[in-house]
Amino acid sequence: MALYLDFFESKGHLCMNSFSLVPHNDKSLLLINAGMAPLKPYFTGQEIPPRRRVTTCQKCIRTGDIENVGKTARHLTFFEMLGNFSFGDYFKREAINWSWEFLTQVIGLDPDRLYPSIYADDDEAFNIWNKEVGVPAEKITRFYRDENGDCDNFWEHGAGPCGPCSEIYYDRGLKYGCGKPDCKVGCDCDRFMEVWNNVFTQFESDGHHNYTELKQKNIDTGMGLERLAVVVQNVDTVFDIDTMKAIRDKICEIAGVEYETDADKDVSIRLITDHIRSVTFMTSDGIIPSNEGRGYVLRRLLRRAARHGRLLGIEGLFLAKLAKTVIDESKDGYPELAEKEEYILKVITTEEEKFNKTIDQGLAILADMEDELVKSGSKTLSGENVFKLYDTYGFPVDLTTEILEEKGFSVDEEGFKKAMEVQKQTARNARTETNYMGADATVYDLINTAITSKFVGYDRLVHDSVISVLTTDTMLVDELVEGTEGTIIVDETPFYAAMGGQTADVGAITTADGASFNVVDTIKLKGGRIGHVGVVRNLPCWRQGYTQG
Repeated sequence: MALYLDFFESKGHLCMNSFSLVPHNDKSLLLINAGMAPLKPYFTGQEIPPRRRVTTCQKCIRTGDIENVGKTARHLTFFEMLGNFSFGDYFKREAINWSWEFLTQVIGLDPDRLYPSIYADDDEAFNIWNKEVGVPAEKITRFYRDENGDCDNFWEHGAGPCGPCSEIYYDRGLKYGCGKPDCKVGCDCDRFMEVWNNVFTQFESDGHHNYTELKQKNIDTGMGLERLAVVVQNVDTVFDIDTMKAIRDKICEIAGVEYETDADKDVSIRLITDHIRSVTFMTSDGIIPSNEGRGYVLRRLLRRAARHGRLLGIEGLFLAKLAKTVIDESKDGYPELAEKEEYILKVITTEEEKFNKTIDQGLAILADMEDELVKSGSKTLSGENVFKLYDTYGFPVDLTTEILEEKGFSVDEEGFKKAMEVQKQTARNARTETNYMGADATVYDLINTAITSKFVGYDRLVHDSVISVLTTDTMLVDELVEGTEGTIIVDETPFYAAMGGQTADVGAITTADGASFNVVDTIKLKGGRIGHVGVVRNLPCWRQGYTQG
């Protein structure tokens, strides 16, 4: 991590700390899933970046491939994404040359084992790789769109900024290959591992594959730290790198088992290793287990880890012990883990205790369902009952299936899928349409990006400051008249905006000539702005030169 960040600092990048896993002002994401995700306002121009060149190591959560976690050598729900970003500064030439320089000169990877890829017709990238970097043409792979118009080497997410990619793959050798004669870059086997992805954001998409050139072209680079570690440390899987192995070994110690002696046990060991990392970091960022949203993701990951602990023969509570190992391995890079250790362990222990009770309750209900099957002569548990166990009692579907199969029963998978689809459709219907940032467009998007706010309320409750912005619900205005609801933004404020679980401050904003604005809520807005929401109670509240108290 340090080598990467230091390298890009030497190239004029500002090194920023990892953002929280909880997205800020972005309804399109449940959890931060990429290094660029918290930086989207800088890419879109909605906020001014602290510098046009930025580098980060961002903690991320992805659960799209959760069913593969533990079963493969590379799937994770939690990972760290190294990134270097340019907001209208450098572009393809610098990004490509620096990625090659870092991998071959700083890390010391063999250039002969590195294989770049480009988007189908990105000849600009091809020429940089071939003529400037010196990679032979036959080692550069072009990826094309499929019959649906999709391509892994063209990044786009609905309408908004998008562009071609250039990846770098590392050839790990025949040992990790599939043995097929046509095995090459892009194969699904573990031989060619993608370690770097340069995204060249140069177009604006209308969401229907129609593109216009962007005035401000950006660079978004992503490189999985765990994958890079696999290559650098020359180990078989992400679960063998030093930080992951420490957790893996702790699981084996608690369970009294050996790794790589039983395939089924290995799946459980790897799954727990991954999930406890996710759970620890999510809890550190203030997420608590619940039945919806990101709290549900946390609960699901924790309970999956707890169940696989039972499959390993672990009795009693054990997840907090593993979380302690995660904290010890990661606290140097993320000191907040150590600061919040007591809280993290308490949340995890409480939820594990709840799940143990859930398991016992679920087993009792499932036993009753088994009796009914025997009485009716049926060999299949209905999808409705499977879903009831899952949705109402939190009983994992795969556990239901395993238990029944051991006793000669099966489950109605199609019936369960139908019940799940009904639930998903209900959730879809409840969603609102969003823009590129995933948030409904508001009057606050019209505010000049140069305007910001400073919180000064740590040592005072009253403060004088200049009013910089007045808004109604729909427009920016120069004045608010008596009885009007709106928002006031000032340069400096003692009002605390709601975040981190703390209640927002309320009070009053007054002017020298007696105008009064009753503040009923204080909100955090994009660009570090603080909005005071309320209503005018006396005279018109003019913007120019008025002060706040």
